[in-house]
Amino acid sequence: MAASVQPACLDLHFSGKHPPLLKHSSNSVRCVSSPNVIPEADSITGPPDIINTSRDQRKVVRIAWEKLVRWSRSWRAKAKTDVLERTRKVVVLGGGSFGTAMAAHVAKRKEGLEVNMLVRDSFVCQSINENHHNCKYFPEHKLPENVIATTDAKAALLDADYCLHAVPVQFSSSFLEGISEYVDPGLPIISLSKGLELNTLRMMSQIIPTALKNPRQPFVALSGPSFALELMNNLPTAMVVASKDKKLANSVQQLLASSYLRINTSSDVTGVEIAGALKNVLAIAAGIVDGMNLGNNSMAALVSQGCSEIRWLATKMGAKPTTITGLSGTGDIMLTCFVNLSRNRTVGVRLGSGETLDDILSSMNQVAEGVATAGAVIALAQKYNVKLPVLTAVAKIIDNELTPTKAVLELMNLPQIEEV
Repeated sequence: MAASVQPACLDLHFSGKHPPLLKHSSNSVRCVSSPNVIPEADSITGPPDIINTSRDQRKVVRIAWEKLVRWSRSWRAKAKTDVLERTRKVVVLGGGSFGTAMAAHVAKRKEGLEVNMLVRDSFVCQSINENHHNCKYFPEHKLPENVIATTDAKAALLDADYCLHAVPVQFSSSFLEGISEYVDPGLPIISLSKGLELNTLRMMSQIIPTALKNPRQPFVALSGPSFALELMNNLPTAMVVASKDKKLANSVQQLLASSYLRINTSSDVTGVEIAGALKNVLAIAAGIVDGMNLGNNSMAALVSQGCSEIRWLATKMGAKPTTITGLSGTGDIMLTCFVNLSRNRTVGVRLGSGETLDDILSSMNQVAEGVATAGAVIALAQKYNVKLPVLTAVAKIIDNELTPTKAVLELMNLPQIEEV
């Protein structure tokens, strides 16, 4: 008779890089750690039912992976490349960190592609053209030689096939009005800017056509979890392009997608834009929690509450819930709230540590969009009759009407709710 196996010996959960080996003796199955070797199914000894289960599981995983790889290769073989082949010139408006990273990325997509950066700082312009470095944001990274900087809007926009807009939201309207005469009515504008205009509550999809006096200006929003530094280092990244024009979204996908930048498409412009704007405010809240050393429990509670608030407001504004839980929503929220490279999170950490907002902003050389967006969020919440406790608390802290300590106390004393 076969020896009986105690249920406790069948716990196959393990931690670490490799699974344990199963050794069968006359009385039991015991686990032996093997950190360096994963045995083939045939080399595992044990009761026949366990061996067969292991073989079956490995076969299922192998077949599933092979199907996935075949599907991916088939899709890539059919993917169109005509957009990149036809594109001769791309202009990037703005010489900040993300605009520079995207300019470098696009320039590497095709040899001979002209990428013009319209910058306002003549010293940065000279640095890019003479040394192939953005001395202000990426002094250690060499830019491709087909990236050309200029302070001349007419020259930058002349004969451009695509335009990447990387000017901070609060300055976009006046900037675009100043160059509108040089923008072709059919030039697709790809917005990299995330935020809400403070006084008007407008998103970039509303700001751009108004500023250019062209309601039919082709528009695409680019968003998702992406730090400029990691793009510059060619690290794997995934983003979303959103447009009401599906053909245009697919064209921009072709233009930008590469071996290290995955581009998904969406028709939910509102969802992608509002998630990209509100996550900056939530990141400030997450930074405050960290700066106050409130621990991991409170961080998880705050961010999950913030995600709910973003979903409540976004869906009231017409966004799809799946957008908010996807790459441009939850994905961007996770990156911005939990990683130290985030400018908005850094503002929160310093606020939570006791610094004043004026001191924080005066010491930064980049814009933290969440600071301005916070005020707009409150107006939107009132407009759409949505309660946003966490995001409202951030706005009150930024306006110096509430201390971080008091905000935590008030949030913890909110009515308990039933989750649905």
